Amino acid sequence: MSVLDQIAKPKPRPLAVTIIGEAGLGKTSLAACFPKPIFIRAEDGLKSITNSPMPDAFPVLTSVEDLWPQLWALAKEVHQYETLVVDTVSTLDTLFTDWVVETDPNKPKSINQALGGWGAGTNMVASQHRRLRKGCDYLLDRGMNVVFLSHADTTTVSPPDGNQYTKYTMRMHEKSMQPYVDNVDLVGFLRLEIFTKGDGDVKKAFSTGDRQLVCHAMAANVSKNRFGITEPIEVKPGINPLSAYLLKGEKK
Repeated sequence: MSVLDQIAKPKPRPLAVTIIGEAGLGKTSLAACFPKPIFIRAEDGLKSITNSPMPDAFPVLTSVEDLWPQLWALAKEVHQYETLVVDTVSTLDTLFTDWVVETDPNKPKSINQALGGWGAGTNMVASQHRRLRKGCDYLLDRGMNVVFLSHADTTTVSPPDGNQYTKYTMRMHEKSMQPYVDNVDLVGFLRLEIFTKGDGDVKKAFSTGDRQLVCHAMAANVSKNRFGITEPIEVKPGINPLSAYLLKGEKK
């Protein structure tokens, strides 16, 4: 068979999504609105769900060794779930970091000294995140959506052609962020809708409590999408703001 005979139009796949937000904004509740979710929990965020049915979940991870059997069970065994939610990859980053330090026979005091230093420990943590993201491809091939949740942090950006500014990002090393930003269909930043009120230089910020999901590129936060979304999406309790982009069909 010629290599050219293998050419075909790519088949649609379920969503791979990363949702970033500060604590208490409803990341977990939003993820629970995806079809038939099952949670892998690096932290116990399900206590925040009060206005919808409680989703199923694996036991909270106590170590990295607990993670992989949960993931492979979803990839290989028969089940009814249609969405995996990882809550959160930023807390999982701490588990990966602890694992790298604890399994180093040289007993380093920190990740900076692990595996001989010079960034080797940080690179190993990043490789575990890549392993998780690659493992989730098996779930996508089975017809499952994958949602990665992350706590937000801020960083200072120094562009070569402009002034420094502060940006919301994921709470982890930038090397570990790449699988959840580069290799997903959408990165959404969950935020409160903020208004300012006042005269002159004296203004106050206030909010009605309404939330928005920013999915398009902005200087103020990490976000992107592959669907042509150019405006923030209103987030209502119990409603999936990304339902229009879900793949319709049966899970394999």
